[in-house]
Amino acid sequence: MGQREGAAGLTTQAPQSAQSVTLPTTLDEAVAALAAMPAAVPVAGGTDLMAAVNSGQLRPAALVGLGRISEIRGWQYQDGHALLGAGLTHARMGRPDFAALIPALAAAARAAGPPQIRNAGTLGGNIASAAPTGDALPVLAALEATLIIAGPAGARREIPVSHLLAGVDMLRGGELIGFVRMPLLHAPQVFLKATGRTGPGRAVASVAVVLDPARRGVRCAVGAIAPMPLRPLDAEHWVARLIDWDNGRTIVPEALTAFGEYVAAACIPDPVPEADGSVPQLPPAVLHLRRTVAALARRALGRALS
Repeated sequence: MGQREGAAGLTTQAPQSAQSVTLPTTLDEAVAALAAMPAAVPVAGGTDLMAAVNSGQLRPAALVGLGRISEIRGWQYQDGHALLGAGLTHARMGRPDFAALIPALAAAARAAGPPQIRNAGTLGGNIASAAPTGDALPVLAALEATLIIAGPAGARREIPVSHLLAGVDMLRGGELIGFVRMPLLHAPQVFLKATGRTGPGRAVASVAVVLDPARRGVRCAVGAIAPMPLRPLDAEHWVARLIDWDNGRTIVPEALTAFGEYVAAACIPDPVPEADGSVPQLPPAVLHLRRTVAALARRALGRALS
């Protein structure tokens, strides 16, 4: 999936404004097509792309459809890691066999929206669109996933997903996200999100918590409240020391509450004191968001440890 890819899924249908459509069957063919047509936009499901076209924000001169590239629509095991194709749909990741592999990502996929979005939207599209509310993003951040980027002439390079989302290492011309590589921790993982309405919807806040028993660690990422997922590293290290890893991974309830507040304060800090030493109050809406993050983090860790 390319950086300009405005779509979150797979389709061969193209908006009428596009002058040409190319439908490669391999990742390298797709990269070659993009290199030959620098103005082309890679497209998978078209959910985000069509919204941009319909609103007049985008008028693609050409499209490179990714829906026929079978190599990026599955996954495989590789040295204790899962190598996930960027074309995996949310619906496919939400199935029980995938949930047994990466539970938090499966939960995020199931929460991605109504069936028509889950059936079209893809993992690579979620990453390439880089929308703050992307449900997969905090899970990928907590799992410290890396991206396998396909480039011209069969070139491949690997970058942390966090680097792409933060703009530290961007996709270059003609490159596509081919695969997502993440460790198989074989330990509890939880994804929770709060929406502004009942039922599937865009996240107001989301939290992914992943346990790493081998390293006696806790990984947490908070999504939707900032341009990219936030990792409260100090809160992770603090709570990991309070878990009794040798006796059922137990923890006192008070520590769960404190962890939630620690995460929320780290991600939504208090305002900087004024020159006279007074501390301004956070607006009510921001305070409510901070309480929401605290509740999600507390519940997520509690479920992971239960």
